[in-house]
Amino acid sequence: MTIQITYKSIQDLIPYARNSRTHSDAQVAQIAASIREFGWTNPILLDGENGIIAGHGRLLAAQKLGETQVPTIELSHMTEAQKRAYVIADNKLALNAGWDDEMLMAEFEDLKDAGFDLELTGFTLDEIEKLAPNKVNEGLTDEDAVPEVPEEPKTKLGDVYVLGNHRLMCGD
Repeated sequence: MTIQITYKSIQDLIPYARNSRTHSDAQVAQIAASIREFGWTNPILLDGENGIIAGHGRLLAAQKLGETQVPTIELSHMTEAQKRAYVIADNKLALNAGWDDEMLMAEFEDLKDAGFDLELTGFTLDEIEKLAPNKVNEGLTDEDAVPEVPEEPKTKLGDVYVLGNHRLMCGD
């Protein structure tokens, strides 16, 4: 199968009535900002009869941007069951991936140094801040200070804590 990108009028596209994925106004704004910054990097996928299989959020973003045409790819070779399943799979499969937090933070630091707007990545600044390793605020306490002993300690004689493959037992 050869993939061909065709620009189609937004007016001609038909959203899938049973699409279970939702898009908040904020998320549509993020998609629109991404299209504005990077261009169309991901066409809308159609069923051969202008029905949308994947790209409902991109269509909403294009409408928000005032675009009249969008890039599309026809997937008319799929059966009805495959089309319905792909509507779900297209959204879920990306969610099943994880992140290498250290690598992600390194990328954010480099992008920040380059003056790039980090929120164009889809992450909020709060989410990015939470990725940063805990910074030690030195000098806020006396290193020799000992906290008060509580009247009723949490750990008692004989308590055993499981720490991965290790055990820690409270003695006297």
